[in-house]
Amino acid sequence: MIMEACLALEDGTIVRGKGFGAEKEVFGEIVFCTSMTGYQEALTDPSYKGQILMLTYPLIGNYGINSYSSESYKIQCEGFVVREACASPEHRDSLKTIDRFLKENETPGIYDVDTRALTIKIRKYGTMKAGLLVKDKITKDDEEELLEKTIKSPDIGELDLVRFVTRDKIESFGKGDKHVVIIDCGMKKSIAEYLLKKGVRVTIVPAHTDYRTILDLEPNGVLVSNGPGDPVQAWYVVETIKRLFDEQIPMLGICLGHQLLALASGAKTYKLKFGHRGANQPVKDFFRDRVYITTQNHGYAVDIESLEEFRVTQINLNDNTLEGMIHKELPIISVQYHPEAHPGPHDAVYLFDEFIELMRVKKHA
Repeated sequence: MIMEACLALEDGTIVRGKGFGAEKEVFGEIVFCTSMTGYQEALTDPSYKGQILMLTYPLIGNYGINSYSSESYKIQCEGFVVREACASPEHRDSLKTIDRFLKENETPGIYDVDTRALTIKIRKYGTMKAGLLVKDKITKDDEEELLEKTIKSPDIGELDLVRFVTRDKIESFGKGDKHVVIIDCGMKKSIAEYLLKKGVRVTIVPAHTDYRTILDLEPNGVLVSNGPGDPVQAWYVVETIKRLFDEQIPMLGICLGHQLLALASGAKTYKLKFGHRGANQPVKDFFRDRVYITTQNHGYAVDIESLEEFRVTQINLNDNTLEGMIHKELPIISVQYHPEAHPGPHDAVYLFDEFIELMRVKKHA
């Protein structure tokens, strides 16, 4: 039997559709992603914690779910919204349907809805709180109750989402003469995998790890990872970064990590109207006089006018927001997008080599 589903937005919009995945009620900020592939990676990206993810590409699930594309150990978003959910995927590596994947991860989904109209609404009015209900039969009373709960649900900017997605213990991987400590604020596993491919030894620490513990690990460099939510809520990571600045350790910030580095330097961040989520964001690199097509997933940005200790290196050509910066004195670089781009274009993967070079120069200084 096909389940029913209802999506409620805080502006009063009620959308009915068909349900798949878990029979459940969830709440979160509804956002859209424009990537044409990579739904498994997106579902398991910890940066989507606290959000109901809607994909603009109309057919989702056609190549199934495989054993190697997940960016974490489970689905991280609260709910899933698509135009059409494929029930019979075809791919040699497919192990299960997206419906089964959602059920196994206790995540509800809604399909057979006009995602184009919803995307236009979000672009016009901005992201907003949403509620999603999936059950066998949904009544008018259910709709009204879901809307009421949605309006009363907390705003994503009020939540410290990093603590829900960071790991709970220190873990080490690989071998090599260069050692990188990654502060896990909701890290995509592809980030660590790229460093390991470069022959770098990697130690991943929880986001709340004290700076003394990080120094005791004797890193050649520190990477501050991506993650969900408003960066000001992860104030404890900002305090750790400030202390690491004093040690002049080479650092790389990615996405949320980029924002946290900026906050640690005294700069400010702000919320974007509907964020950047997709694999087609154009970025202008002033240092190399090149344009990259990048994969992005963020709802906050760094205020360029508030930068003092950092120099701007890259901007977004769609809206002129900050995409890259370099410290004026310390060996620190950061980008707002995802250089590991899994999936997506690999235009900016060179940043890992640049980070490794910073560690090499520092070691021989």
